[in-house]
Amino acid sequence: MTWTLGMSRLLGQKRKQTDSKSPAESLTEQERILYNVIRNKQDMGIWTRDMKRETSLPDNVVNKSLKVLQAKNLIKEVVNIQNKGRKHYMATEFEPSKEITGGTWYVEGNLDTEFIQILKEQCTKQIYKLKVATLEGITDSIKRSGVLNVELTKQQIDEIVKALVLDNEIIELKSNGMGEFASIPVGKICYKCISKGSGGGEPKIGAMASIPCGVCPRIHQCTPDGIISPQTCVYYNKWLDF
Repeated sequence: MTWTLGMSRLLGQKRKQTDSKSPAESLTEQERILYNVIRNKQDMGIWTRDMKRETSLPDNVVNKSLKVLQAKNLIKEVVNIQNKGRKHYMATEFEPSKEITGGTWYVEGNLDTEFIQILKEQCTKQIYKLKVATLEGITDSIKRSGVLNVELTKQQIDEIVKALVLDNEIIELKSNGMGEFASIPVGKICYKCISKGSGGGEPKIGAMASIPCGVCPRIHQCTPDGIISPQTCVYYNKWLDF
């Protein structure tokens, strides 16, 4: 199944192409003053109270000018997630910055829980498929799968993976370079899925997987007084120090 998501909110474009014939040419002096103040704020926009303070224009003039500028499609009202109750405006040629919109995870000032859930499911699916996965491996696997028609950055995947760890859906481990970690450099952060029960599906790895013993291929040969033991295990001692 393929999900098509709004590319415009995922790709951080700053400006749009503007028409060579600008409606700004027909503005009154007050409207032009207000427009220039708003436009100069670029992708950060400006709050109505601040524009009134900077222009020193009366409230009724500012309010009327804002309606004219919006009607001419020169400015637009945007949602500032930090102050949703305030009216915030910017020139239409700019896209709001992440400080204003909240970044990828917000749409029109609201947390896009559906989009986040889709990404969580895809990350979990790819980790389960790979058995043990690094952040780079998860990102590459999702891109190659073609499931999402959007370009996802490594940072975005990292944020989703960290959320999955906090949700106790996956665990974060450090590669010991042995067994299933053989293809991953020692010390590299990687991830595994956590089974929710024994009713089928993903293999249950349990709490032991959070320590080196849980993924050690020599665990059955490990004894307190043997050649292989917790006392002589370098990885176990490093885990204790950590």
